Amino acid sequence: MSAYNPRAVENSVEAFMKPSLSWLLVFVPVAVGLHYAAPAQHLWIFLAACAAIVPLAGWMGRATEHLAEHTGEGVGGLLNATFGNAAELIIALAALREGLLSVVKASLTGSILGNLLLVLGASFLGGGLKRNIQRFNATAARMQSTMLFLAAVSLILPASFHYLGGQGVLVAEKNLSLWFALVLLGTYGLGLLFSLRTHVALFSGTHGEAEELEGEVHAAWSAKKALLILAAATALVAWMSEILVGSVEQAAHAMGMTDLFVGVVVVAIIGNAAEHSTAVLVATRNRMDLAVSIAIGSSIQIALFVAPVLVLLSYLLSPQPMDLVFSPAEVLAVLVAVVLCSQVASDGESHWLEGAQLLAVYVLLGLLFYFLPASAGHVPPPPALSPQPTYVPVGR
Repeated sequence: MSAYNPRAVENSVEAFMKPSLSWLLVFVPVAVGLHYAAPAQHLWIFLAACAAIVPLAGWMGRATEHLAEHTGEGVGGLLNATFGNAAELIIALAALREGLLSVVKASLTGSILGNLLLVLGASFLGGGLKRNIQRFNATAARMQSTMLFLAAVSLILPASFHYLGGQGVLVAEKNLSLWFALVLLGTYGLGLLFSLRTHVALFSGTHGEAEELEGEVHAAWSAKKALLILAAATALVAWMSEILVGSVEQAAHAMGMTDLFVGVVVVAIIGNAAEHSTAVLVATRNRMDLAVSIAIGSSIQIALFVAPVLVLLSYLLSPQPMDLVFSPAEVLAVLVAVVLCSQVASDGESHWLEGAQLLAVYVLLGLLFYFLPASAGHVPPPPALSPQPTYVPVGR
């Protein structure tokens, strides 16, 4: 009798699952048909779009992993973060055209929280269940953590300006957000130059230490094939996400969910489905540099690239310009996520308990946003400044 081989069993399970996941691609035309033929059937549209995103996310994960064979872990993570954020950007642009600025901000907040807590936590947990300790590039993680702090500062400063400046800041904060957007875009460009040009060695990762499944036929796709599949899957994911978001709002409101919870939790989880599956998949294969790069890099890209781009495009697409003033609950949640993520990623090691802790914080924040009143999700007007007392000199 042959000995039990867990890796062989895992390989057989994965091979068994692939046809069923690919079969779910049938829900792509189903979701499109329901969206145009029966637009009032929001529940069925929602379910069909969810089912369609699952196999598409799997194809994105496989294409990204093959592409990383040619580019390295750092560039592979950047590419996955970029393609993974395409859905959020398209959804946000559609919301901008409708003037739903609070929904756009909530989805940005949810994307940052989802990547730092849900995606990274699930990656640490999934990979840690198979190995006691997993290691990744600590230097690259610390550099990315510094960029995350910049992202947190970019949310704290405009909010402080709004709440402390009084009624006179309503016009000025639009100009402040515009200048902030330009600075953040410049910083993001410098970060790309640092990681992809001047300090490439710091982001080379530990690709050679990755473990392959026993008996797996490892035939890497060509870079062209991987890019084409990644682009096609991303386009379909973005389309399905847009259809899904158009239906999930009605279903969520029927269940008593607020717009803030829908944007921060529901839309963010759906829009990041590709990154969720990819990061967890590569983490289970001990490719932690790629998993960390996907999770943290996507949050950096949302805060330093997507949000500033939306501010600039709002002057062209939205009925009113978008600012970077987020509600107190959103600012606090992002700050908590950034501090916790920086703490667990700075040592270059992870285990399953750290993953469970990140997931627990995500659940706590999700409960906070669920029970938060609807009015708390909107930025209140700044307080009026108290009139200065007039002092009359004695004797006059």
